[in-house]
Amino acid sequence: MENPRRALVVVDVQQEYFDGVLEIQHPPRAESVAQVARAIDTAHAHDLPVVVVQHELPEGAPVFAVGSPGWSLHPAVEERARPSWRRIAKHRASVFAGNDLAAWLAARGVDTIVLVGYMTNNCVLGSAAAAEELGLAVEVLRDATGAIDLANEAGTAPAWQVHETLMVLLHSNFAAVATTDAWVEAVADGRSLPGSDLGASAAQGRAAASA
Repeated sequence: MENPRRALVVVDVQQEYFDGVLEIQHPPRAESVAQVARAIDTAHAHDLPVVVVQHELPEGAPVFAVGSPGWSLHPAVEERARPSWRRIAKHRASVFAGNDLAAWLAARGVDTIVLVGYMTNNCVLGSAAAAEELGLAVEVLRDATGAIDLANEAGTAPAWQVHETLMVLLHSNFAAVATTDAWVEAVADGRSLPGSDLGASAAQGRAAASA
């Protein structure tokens, strides 16, 4: 797609992911939040709409309690705030659940959303999947997102494996995945990030497995 009409969606870049049980483990959170900041600066420089999302639960909740320190945006995001930002509070994984964000984007002619923030394994994944039904193209910045270590009755997966696996999965169908550097260049050039598809990814996967 040439000249995509993008909006940057900053997903849950909140203090809960920097101090506590939900600390982002991969990529290193200090590095990923710096790339989030770069993405915001690039969006501002090119007059892209910016949507900033905060997950929130009622007062007294163990995480994301509205008004609590963990609910607050990371300073790297908050210090860049502009009146033009669309701010959204959410309660589910998808940034589209229970609000009018899809209509807001449509009213501005947006055809591509750019996802940065946390977590890869929940809200980034859920939002990318939800965008497919809305007919929106999705770009995910792999170094401006992040995952946590996971373990439950189904097994164990370290954060690096969670993140890298989901980047491959997203790129195979739901999104074009790239670094922030590549995205900044694409924005400047007025072009979309190159994506893949399930068939091509499957063929490449079989070739890699048999090599």
